[in-house]
Amino acid sequence: MYGIVDIGSNTMRLVIYKVEGGKPRVLLNKKEMAELASFIQDGMMVADGINRACYILDSFNLLAKDLGINNLHVFATASLRNISNSQAAVSEIEDRTGLAINLLSGAQEAEYDFVGAARTIDLKSGLLVDIGGGSTELVMYNNMQIQNSISLPIGSLSMYTKFVKHLFPTKKERKKIEECVREMIVRYDVDQWGDCPYVCGVGGTIRNVDRLNSYFYDLSKNNRFVIADNLNWMVKKLENCENKKLVPRETLETLLKVVPERVRTIMPGMIILNTIVKYFNVQSIYVSRAGVREGYLYKQVLTKEGEQNA
Repeated sequence: MYGIVDIGSNTMRLVIYKVEGGKPRVLLNKKEMAELASFIQDGMMVADGINRACYILDSFNLLAKDLGINNLHVFATASLRNISNSQAAVSEIEDRTGLAINLLSGAQEAEYDFVGAARTIDLKSGLLVDIGGGSTELVMYNNMQIQNSISLPIGSLSMYTKFVKHLFPTKKERKKIEECVREMIVRYDVDQWGDCPYVCGVGGTIRNVDRLNSYFYDLSKNNRFVIADNLNWMVKKLENCENKKLVPRETLETLLKVVPERVRTIMPGMIILNTIVKYFNVQSIYVSRAGVREGYLYKQVLTKEGEQNA
């Protein structure tokens, strides 16, 4: 069995896999809403954020040991990458928890997203999108080979913190988020990639978009496709009225019912995704159930331990 811990900007997750015949099977998937991006002040992770990360890691480590796993494989993404005191924060967390942390670069995160999702998708060519709390990874691939990849320093939680005054974004706030996303696309030369009709979506934000899509359009829970027009409609439906502190009761009840743990961040995440979809003239999004954690397992753990067929 292998224990993988993903320290994200919005969530921290422990997943325990059993690998049989080169294929991983999830035995346990435990998530904690850490919201580490909310503990960043003036570009630095403050003490409360480090304490939060240590507390959750200690609980994960105890749980893993109870299950007979004494060696957790821990990695962090934008949560600890996009802060000015990155190395100091990582070192302190390692010293306090006794766990080694692999701090992934944006390029590594994008690659592992692709490696993890590639084994589950039927789309041989397209655009892969992973919207995290603090970063958004984009991978353009053709015939299952990466052509371009980038990590944009924008995410669902960071956009909420920067632009949203109350619980849900208003139309004006939505437009500010859209403008920020388009600016990043141009700044990082992603606008040169060209149109792409099909997207493979990975990560928690897009999985929750899928849940909302199934709810609003009365689709099977096994549905894995989100039509671009559906996404645009949901963004417009769920945004808040201008100058209203209180959101409509129906909207709040819907989100609490379908995506209770992402009430604050689901809308900024959807706006990021919708902006990308419009920019690349995307028609539909296939939602993968695998991503960076599976890619990390394949590339950083199994290969190094001789599981070459995994």
